[in-house]
Amino acid sequence: MTVRIGTSGWQYRDWRGTFYPAGLPQSRWLEHYASRFATVEVNNTFYRLPPASTFQKWHDGTPADFEITLKASRYLTHVRRLRDPQEPVKLLLERAEPLGEKLGPILLQLPPNLPADPAALSETLDAFRRSTRVSARIKLALEPRHPSWFVDEIYDILRARDAALCLTDRRSRPGVVVRTASWFYLRFHEGNASPHPCYGRQALASWARRLLTLWDRDADGYVYFNNDGRACAPRDAARFARACAKVGFHAARAADPRECRLASS
Repeated sequence: MTVRIGTSGWQYRDWRGTFYPAGLPQSRWLEHYASRFATVEVNNTFYRLPPASTFQKWHDGTPADFEITLKASRYLTHVRRLRDPQEPVKLLLERAEPLGEKLGPILLQLPPNLPADPAALSETLDAFRRSTRVSARIKLALEPRHPSWFVDEIYDILRARDAALCLTDRRSRPGVVVRTASWFYLRFHEGNASPHPCYGRQALASWARRLLTLWDRDADGYVYFNNDGRACAPRDAARFARACAKVGFHAARAADPRECRLASS
């Protein structure tokens, strides 16, 4: 069992000459990234679903052990607001099918103004399970942002399907920390250290210990850093991999923190 740690995306201006060598063409950034980390969370699938050929390119351009997590389309989560999910779920899985064994979890991030809807959540999670031949191994994570979702009824729906409540951190303040699955999913949005938006070593170490209170050392987990500014995300992901290893988790491939320099401004 493995904790996979990476970043939310890989194409950021601040990463040129810091995480990426200055002369490396952008067309090779994913190749470089995947040689340092074992997973990435793709956010642009939320805004526009790429063609199947793009997923095939990602599959072919990354190592065999690489996993690509997808953020579900806003058409499903923000436009339809989880209602009538069959069509957008089917389309996402059909487009992503070329990823094959490299398909990681699928993240459902909900709008802040969407209150809890247990029936719609159940229908959406079940739609993923019924669609296509990859459905049996799909991991699903839910990142709700309206307070009404953080109740036992929702947790029970997630537990029944081994779906993870997405754990979050913003400005080094943990969100609701509840275990709903045999595995965990954690997103770091914004650190409270200097320079902004980086995380400090103490905050990262605290999270590694916190995870160990709810999951044992043999658990699978996915952790993504969304604080891309100043190239904080790859540096913090590399440091968090070491923090996880220190408490006994088996952390997948991660960059050496010393090769993850920060942008000056």
